[in-house]
Amino acid sequence: MDKLWAPWRINYVRNPKQKRCIFCLKKNLKAKEYLIFKTKYSLAMLNIFPYNNGHILIAPQRHIGKLSQLKKEEGLDLFNALNKAQKLLRKVLNPDGYNIGINLSKSAGAGITGHLHIHIVPRWRGDTNFMPTLFSTKVISQSLDELYQKLKNAQAKSN
Repeated sequence: MDKLWAPWRINYVRNPKQKRCIFCLKKNLKAKEYLIFKTKYSLAMLNIFPYNNGHILIAPQRHIGKLSQLKKEEGLDLFNALNKAQKLLRKVLNPDGYNIGINLSKSAGAGITGHLHIHIVPRWRGDTNFMPTLFSTKVISQSLDELYQKLKNAQAKSN
């Protein structure tokens, strides 16, 4: 029998409801917390419960839940951060494409409803298979630690 190793998911399985906002916590945390970069108004971090390898979350540093609450400079900074994250993913993973999206409200699929954030999920031709359909299991091909180091190294080279 083959085994799928995804130890970072155990916290989600045991306790899927986070009481504190993960984005607000990230504002003051360092390396091991998978914070890739911060800008003046935004932050980018690895999703520790990824849909696919390289799944990054980009959020405003200010705790807001709606696009209409973004100040003009925050909106511009947020999309510049999205562009920066996409460039890093291109350097490190070279995907064929991306799913980029925002889920606003629980009924729209948001797992973290109070803090606006953008998902950027790298995609490759043929990256889907029978596992999610038959077994409700997604195979993630790289550890978060390894990917985090590669993204941080690519960021250091681009500065």
